[in-house]
Amino acid sequence: MKGTFLGEFEEVVLLSTCVLNENAYANLVKDEVEKHTERNINLSAIHSSLYRLEKKGFLSSELGEASKKRGGKRKRLFKPTPYGLQAVQQIKEIREALWNNMPQTLFQNS
Repeated sequence: MKGTFLGEFEEVVLLSTCVLNENAYANLVKDEVEKHTERNINLSAIHSSLYRLEKKGFLSSELGEASKKRGGKRKRLFKPTPYGLQAVQQIKEIREALWNNMPQTLFQNS
């Protein structure tokens, strides 16, 4: 699959939307990324990445229902497209193959 290579941050954002499934909106994606990377992330970086991934065809989005808690404002919910799911599968396979081929002696002196 050509063209599915993503930067580390985009990859983590895409994976986080997969983890959150139908509930992936910017604030929850931010929380998920921060939890797994142990880094503080700017919400605008999450928004930029989500929209970039959507533009590239890895994600789709739609507006959720309005809520009183949000002052009637609707959340934009993101979900991976079939292309996005293929991409995360390919990423997993590439990383596993690399890890499986790494010499174990590399870690003996660590």
